[in-house]
Amino acid sequence: METEATVSEFQQMLSERGVSRRDFMKLCGAVAVAAGFTELAAPQVAQALESSVIGATKGNLYPVIWIEGASCTGCTESFAQADAPDPATVVLEMISLNYCETLSAAAGWSMEEAKEQTIEAGNYILVYEGGVLKNWGGQALRVANETGTDILVHAAEKANAVVALGSCAVNGGWMAAHPNPSNALGVQQYLKEAGVETPVINVPGCPANPEWLVAVLVDVVLMQQLPALNGEDKPSVIYDQTIHDNCQRRGHFENGEFVYEFGSPEEAMGYCLYPLGCRGPQTKSNCGIVRWNHRRSWCVEAGSPCIGCCEANPMNPGQNWVEVNTPFYKRHRDLRIGDFVFQPGTVALIVTAVVAGALVVHGFGMKISGRMDGGADFEKKRAWDAKHPDKSIGKYDDDDAKGGQE
Repeated sequence: METEATVSEFQQMLSERGVSRRDFMKLCGAVAVAAGFTELAAPQVAQALESSVIGATKGNLYPVIWIEGASCTGCTESFAQADAPDPATVVLEMISLNYCETLSAAAGWSMEEAKEQTIEAGNYILVYEGGVLKNWGGQALRVANETGTDILVHAAEKANAVVALGSCAVNGGWMAAHPNPSNALGVQQYLKEAGVETPVINVPGCPANPEWLVAVLVDVVLMQQLPALNGEDKPSVIYDQTIHDNCQRRGHFENGEFVYEFGSPEEAMGYCLYPLGCRGPQTKSNCGIVRWNHRRSWCVEAGSPCIGCCEANPMNPGQNWVEVNTPFYKRHRDLRIGDFVFQPGTVALIVTAVVAGALVVHGFGMKISGRMDGGADFEKKRAWDAKHPDKSIGKYDDDDAKGGQE
């Protein structure tokens, strides 16, 4: 009886927001797949959502703290772009966003107090967006008279899990690109150096897809478990296949049909963008499956080569996607020796020029020495063969004459 009342109550909440039961179940199926299950798990996801949302109306919200590090707030903007009413709005009611510099209505002292109260109470999720600036004792970033590094450590110590959202939070991203004066790095690496053992879930992307965060929240908040993670602590279901594996232009790649110039007939026919610098073969993400803007499109489908924004080694800021993949529309990345930046093609041209120059100099040397006039002098008979006729290796005209006389 209580279950029927709960379902009825939840259905009424959906109706009030203009969301049909059918749309909600479609969302649950999508969330189940994004979280690493099959669509057959949609009823279980729906039940978990119903319980959470109904619990939320009775004061049982799951607390979330969202902290901005060195960022452009792009991941926040990505997550906030939802049409209203929208099924995702219902999902978001499973959390209580107790602190967020960008999305919270309050500001100043009251916001900082809410964050501190949440931390003291414990049992919350920390979403961290942006790079961690380590130089100058963390003074490169200060909020409410605290350094950014102290803010991160304080919030992470009591959290159930930390979600490093976006490539900047995973390993520094843009901030960690050369010359990286602020010594920017990722959340997981900094927390490890600080001795904080709270599990970190890395969700790279610039910005991160909102469905990826929803999938993580479904696992942690509703399913009460961490998602399956790979060796870099990234959700396996999202980051264990390359973009190339699921790209709709893959068939053209296999057929050797490529775009070599923007505006060409090949581009109009949707050929593969690999020669224009597409990083799909080395970038691991499910962008081509989840897509963007309510699954309408994504970068490659819209005509742009993948620029590899999901590439991020959590333990190496130097392997940030900006430094690894620029220039974006060239096939090869820039190489660097100190402050000298160059392309591999430049090295090939220089080597070719040096070899060609050496051949020209050699030719002039041969001409000056006279070795090109009639050719070089050669021995009529090798000295060793002349001294050891019985063991001669070469064959000579005089040998044939002697053989004939004998």
